[in-house]
Amino acid sequence: MSSIFTKIIQGEISAYKIDEDDQHLAFLDAMPIVKGHTLVIPKKEIDFVFDLESDDYKALWSFAQKVAKKMSSAFPEQRIAVAVVGLEVPHAHIHLIPITKIDDMNFKNERLKLTAEEYKEIQELIKNA
Repeated sequence: MSSIFTKIIQGEISAYKIDEDDQHLAFLDAMPIVKGHTLVIPKKEIDFVFDLESDDYKALWSFAQKVAKKMSSAFPEQRIAVAVVGLEVPHAHIHLIPITKIDDMNFKNERLKLTAEEYKEIQELIKNA
């Protein structure tokens, strides 16, 4: 079930990584709906988040919480919203989205086109928070 996320995990495709451990990876979304839009994934290939074994599910959410706290420090004027959609990529993932209003997390909004410099700036902002 190799997906684009598996290719990111294996280093075949580059990504702006925010955090990583043996089981999980967090990186900036390549097509963000807002600046700072981050994806949190298990390294294990699982199609949907609710398909994870209970311990893996809990570990993923614990890792996501750690990343969300960094994001809260990086974006103190915003809330970090959470979404699990499961339609875009057949690999379990959690969206962490900095928002100031509910419309900020509308997946129908036009996706941002950020430069490499902007991605790196956001990446460093969150990593160093």
